[in-house]
Amino acid sequence: MNVNFGKAVLAGIVGTIAMTLVGLYVAPIMGMPAMNPAAMLAGPMGGSMALGWVGHFMIGIILAVIYAAVAGNLPGSGALRGAIYGIAPWLMAQLIVMPMMGMPVFSGSMMMAMGSLIGHLVYGATVGAIYGDPVNTVAASV
Repeated sequence: MNVNFGKAVLAGIVGTIAMTLVGLYVAPIMGMPAMNPAAMLAGPMGGSMALGWVGHFMIGIILAVIYAAVAGNLPGSGALRGAIYGIAPWLMAQLIVMPMMGMPVFSGSMMMAMGSLIGHLVYGATVGAIYGDPVNTVAASV
């Protein structure tokens, strides 16, 4: 597995920021309530917003490292590969994570599920654009 961990971590941080901005600022423009993943994670983490933010960014970084490992199997440019990849964490969030947090599958509404999908597509496209072509990325020494 040729993964440039530094590049993947950077891509994960920037992708998480992009997704968060979509949820907080773009979703309300589209007629949806603001979506704050850190606040959603804070509840199960004892109500600590700080832990929610740490958890949110850690998930974004881990998913970017996984992207770096598997993206070579996806078609298209980095951004397209990333957007395609973004569907997998969206499905996992909607079908597994939401019910584990006491919420209904697909966020309980088609509009909220689509808003989440948009956020995950933006996350993935950003990660893919920053990480670039995984086939030509040289692994960083650890």
